[in-house]
Amino acid sequence: MGAHVEWFPYHLHPEYPPEGLPRAVLIERYGARFATAVIAMAEAAGLPYNPHPERVPNTRTALELTEWARAQSPEAHERLHDRLMDAYWVEGRDITGWDELWSCVADADLDPNAAQRAVRSGAFAQAVDAWTGWAQSHGISAIPAFVFEQRVLVSGAQPNDVLERAAQQARELMAAEG
Repeated sequence: MGAHVEWFPYHLHPEYPPEGLPRAVLIERYGARFATAVIAMAEAAGLPYNPHPERVPNTRTALELTEWARAQSPEAHERLHDRLMDAYWVEGRDITGWDELWSCVADADLDPNAAQRAVRSGAFAQAVDAWTGWAQSHGISAIPAFVFEQRVLVSGAQPNDVLERAAQQARELMAAEG
């Protein structure tokens, strides 16, 4: 059975300063063991994990940018979302500001000038705020978050077996509803 994945803009840490947060602050907050556990989980799943070594980005602009791309087309959104994810998680780039975002937009075959004008106009801020509010009102406090059939929430990075059980639980709930 296949799955449809749709990414929505959830600004997990709006309290981060506009320039991002020093990674050392994050490690101090959650502990070095947390970082080690995340690295181990990513390696076990065969996923790259190479975030910027010094800075945790403030992703607000990147989220608004992906909403601009969604307004262009679903394909544009997918290309830009994937490009931004690779830039951060694989290449270790700080996607906070336009220096990095500009090249990501261009790499996704989109117009960086149009993207920058649209985001700076504030036209996509409401979409990010609305999805962030929706996520918070539904108890989402970590990313990624998976909602199966609008019935079962799995929050945070989880092993595949957890996601498989959640999908099965959602199917069972749907079957029971008729």
